[in-house]
Amino acid sequence: MRKRTEIPEEYKWQFTDLFASPEDWQAAYDACAAAIPSLTALKGTLGQSAESLTKAYDTVYAFQEKMSLVGSYAFLGKAIDGGDTASLARADKFEALSVKAGAALSFFEPELMAIPPEKLDEFLGYAPLAKYAHIIADATRLRDHVLDEGSEKILAAVRRITATPSNTYKMFTNVEMKLPKIVGEDGQEAELTAGNFSVYRESGKKEVRDAAFKAMFGTYGDYKGTFASVYGGSVKQDNLFAALRGYPSARAASLANANVPEKVYDALIEAIHDAVPSMRKYLELRKKVLGLDTLDVYDLYCPMVADIDYPMPYEEAKKIVLEAVKPLGKDYQAVIARAYRENWIDVYETPGKESGAFSAGVYGVHPFVKLNYTDTLDDAFTLAHELGHAMHSYLSSEKQDFANHGYKLLVAEVASTVNEVLLTKYLLSVETDPKRRAYILNLFLEGFRTTVFRQTLFAEFEYKVHEAEQAGTPLTADFLCSLYEDLEAAYYPNAALRDEIRYEWSYIPHFYRAFYVYVYATGFCSAVYLASRIFETGDAQSYLEFLSTGGSDYPINELKIAGVDLTSPAVVAGAMKEFDRTIDELAKLFA
Repeated sequence: MRKRTEIPEEYKWQFTDLFASPEDWQAAYDACAAAIPSLTALKGTLGQSAESLTKAYDTVYAFQEKMSLVGSYAFLGKAIDGGDTASLARADKFEALSVKAGAALSFFEPELMAIPPEKLDEFLGYAPLAKYAHIIADATRLRDHVLDEGSEKILAAVRRITATPSNTYKMFTNVEMKLPKIVGEDGQEAELTAGNFSVYRESGKKEVRDAAFKAMFGTYGDYKGTFASVYGGSVKQDNLFAALRGYPSARAASLANANVPEKVYDALIEAIHDAVPSMRKYLELRKKVLGLDTLDVYDLYCPMVADIDYPMPYEEAKKIVLEAVKPLGKDYQAVIARAYRENWIDVYETPGKESGAFSAGVYGVHPFVKLNYTDTLDDAFTLAHELGHAMHSYLSSEKQDFANHGYKLLVAEVASTVNEVLLTKYLLSVETDPKRRAYILNLFLEGFRTTVFRQTLFAEFEYKVHEAEQAGTPLTADFLCSLYEDLEAAYYPNAALRDEIRYEWSYIPHFYRAFYVYVYATGFCSAVYLASRIFETGDAQSYLEFLSTGGSDYPINELKIAGVDLTSPAVVAGAMKEFDRTIDELAKLFA
C-alpha cells in the first residue's frame, strides 16, 4: 500500500477547496462557536411577526451553512486518515459544537408549533418567508409529535447516549472480537478478517467458502447473547422514543420524518414475496452453472463466471463511466469531466484511510467522492455509483438554496443506481465476448439479489423485531435467530441454509439505524425503471429535473416528477420483470 505522499496529486482531494489551511478552519470553527448565543437570542421571537420568523430562519440557516463547511472539513480529514490526531481532534470538537448548537435550538420547533395555524398561514403571505414554506409545512406536519421545550432539551441532551448500542457494536466487532484462522485456496492457513471475509466467501473452492462462512458466523454465534442484548437495547430505544413522541410504532416515526406512507414499506415486502419464484429460478441457474449438488447459502456470492479477465484501470474506468452517462446529456457529462479534472475524487487506498466509498456533497463548494480503487470492474461500478450521488448533490445545490438543497433518504440511492444501470447497459451494448457478457449480466443480477431481495429481507426482519418488542416479546438470542432463519428460508427457498446462517442478523450493522435499509431496495427498483426508460428513449429531462429538487418537496412527490410512483406496486413489479428477463438472457449464454 502506497503512502499518501506517494499518490500523485491528481488522485487526491484538495482540502484547500474548503479552507486554505487548518488555521482558517479553526477561525471558522471559532466563529460558529461565537454565533451560538445568536441562536439562543431567537427564543421568544418566532411568533411575533412574519418578519421575525423570517429573520430566525435566515439566522439558523446561515449558521448551519457555515457549520456544514466546518463539519465537512473535519469529517473528510478523518475519513482520509483515521490515525491523524489533528483530524480526530477536529472531528471531536465539531461533534461537541453540534451538540451545543442542537441544545441552543431546542426551543425552535416547540415555539414554532405554538404559533396558531391561522396565524402561521397569515405569516406565509410575507414574500421573504416563502422560501421556507415547505420547511415550515414539513415541521408543522409533525406538530402533534413535538414535545414541550423542557422535554425537547432532554432529548437533545441524550442524543449522544443513544449512539451507545451502535458504538458498542462497532468497538466489539471491529476491535475486540477475534476471528479464527482458516485454510485459503492456496492450502495455507490465513487470518480471517472483516475485510477479507468477502474474498473467501467468493472463492471458487466450495471448501474455502464453507470454512469462511462457518468461521465468521460461528464466531458471531459464540456471542449471540451479547449481540442480542446490544441490539435489543437499540430496538427498545427506537420504540421508546417513538412512544414518547406519540407515534404508534418506531417504523411510523421513522417514515414520518420523510412523509413516506407505511404502505410503501409494506408494498415493497409484498412485491418481493411475489417475486420469490424468480429468485428460485435464479438460484437453480446458479446451482447448475456452478455444478453443485447442493446450493448452500454461502454459495450465493461466488462468481458464476470464473477466471474472467476484466481489468479496469482507473483512467479507463473514467472514460467508460463518462461514455455510459451520455444519455443524461452533455451538461451532465461536463460536470463529471470537471470532477475528474478538479480532483473531486480521492482515488486510492492509503494507510489510515477509511474503507469503502462515499460521496459527500458540500453546499457552495462541490461534492467530495472517496474511493479505494483497485483496478477491477467492480471498482468502475463504484465510481459510477458515487458519481451518481455527487451529481444529485451538485444539481440540488445548484438549483436550490441551502435550506432546501438536502435530499431525503428515500431518494438518496436513486441517482447512484441509475448510473450503475446505465453503465451495465452501455457495457452490454459494446461487449461481444459471451463470457464477459455473462459476467456483466451476473453482476446485474447480483445487484437485484443483494440490493433488493437481501435489503428487503433486512427491512422485514427489523420491522418484525420492533413489533415483537413493542408487543412485549423478549428479544432473546433464540428469538432473533429463529426469526432470521425463517426469513432466509422464505427469501431463498431452494438454498441450503446451514446452521450458522441463523446468526447473520448479528453481523449486520445497518440494524443500528432502524428503518432505512428499505430505501436501497426501492431506490434500486426506481433506478432500474428510470435508467431503462432513459437508455431506450434518450429523454432524461424529467429525471434531471428530479435531481435538482433537493429537499424542496417530499421525496414521494419528487420521484413522481421523474415518473416514479412508489405508492403503486408497478415500479417494484416492473423491476422484478427486468430481473426475470435478465435471468433468461444469462441462461441462454450458459445453454
